[in-house]
Amino acid sequence: MRKSASPEAKGAASPLASLDFNLTPFIVFWEVTRACAFACRHCRAKAQPRRHPQELGTEEGFRLIDQVADTKAPLLVFTGGDPMMRPDILKLISYAAGRVRRVSLAPTATNLVTPQAVEAAWQAGVSRFSVSLDGATADVQDSFRGMPGSFKRTMEILEVITGRGYSVQVNTTVSRYNVDMMEEMASMVGRLHPAMWDLFFLVPTGRGTRDDMINPQQHEEVFRWLYHYSRTAPFDIKTTAGQHYRRVAIQESGGGGVVAPGFTSGDGIGRARGVNDGNGCCFVSHTGEVYPSGFLPLVAGNVRQTPLSQLYRDTNLFQELRDTTRLKGKCGRCEYNIVCGGSRSRAYAVTGDYLQAEPYCIYQPEAEYGRP
Repeated sequence: MRKSASPEAKGAASPLASLDFNLTPFIVFWEVTRACAFACRHCRAKAQPRRHPQELGTEEGFRLIDQVADTKAPLLVFTGGDPMMRPDILKLISYAAGRVRRVSLAPTATNLVTPQAVEAAWQAGVSRFSVSLDGATADVQDSFRGMPGSFKRTMEILEVITGRGYSVQVNTTVSRYNVDMMEEMASMVGRLHPAMWDLFFLVPTGRGTRDDMINPQQHEEVFRWLYHYSRTAPFDIKTTAGQHYRRVAIQESGGGGVVAPGFTSGDGIGRARGVNDGNGCCFVSHTGEVYPSGFLPLVAGNVRQTPLSQLYRDTNLFQELRDTTRLKGKCGRCEYNIVCGGSRSRAYAVTGDYLQAEPYCIYQPEAEYGRP
């Protein structure tokens, strides 16, 4: 039977629109394992075929979930690697469903994701599945994911999930390999009837390289196309590591654009504004290390020694990331830095400084705004 989170876990006493990101992350990602059968070109984790012997165990996982609940974070994502390679994944999902407002599962498109496994995960308490589709053709998808048959299997899994009426988010990594097929991708995603399309703008970390990325001008072009497409899209659209999309949305709308759209699919939880690395977002690794996101490889501490709430709220790393007055270069003087802030992950990957300007943004801020 599906479980429902308690009223306290659902945040009934505190509207989500008023979340204070200094105290409460909007989303927590838990990399439950790094084991994965795929060898994706962009994998930030450099996932391995086998599970790590020092992974958080089941009981440690329960304690971590309790820590997530203590932060009042409304959204917990089980990710990897491939979370389906954890034999206790249903136990973890079931426990989390009683403690956190919404639980999402991001499986790899392997034969582990059977119709029976989908049903079991949904009954255990998954609120939304998250499935990656990175090409409009098998050649692009299979090459990018490092696994022949990935495209076919992904489409089969998506059909199972949507055929049962379950909520699904389609994730697409925007890279030089698929940037010229965005319209085709949009049409394909539309036929799948997802709740959301999440476009991740590649960060060169892990296996991902700068050669895999689109250039700054292409970022701008995709953002502008995406904004206009979102006006009539039959599903919600968001970006990951594409914070400057928010600036484009404001510009394209004449100043009143949707900076961080709320979820409208019916199973969503609302969102007051966009998140950034360490600012509304945190990531827990398979061994318990806490990062500002999965793409910013700087460790604040480990949940085996320090509660997640303390690491998120009190460490210098997280506090600096939430303070836009510390941003350097043009991000520091940009009139959009509070709503955007640039990808701190990409700034770190390219410059070695997570407070430097977003290196793949072409916008030049007004000279009179903010600091020189």
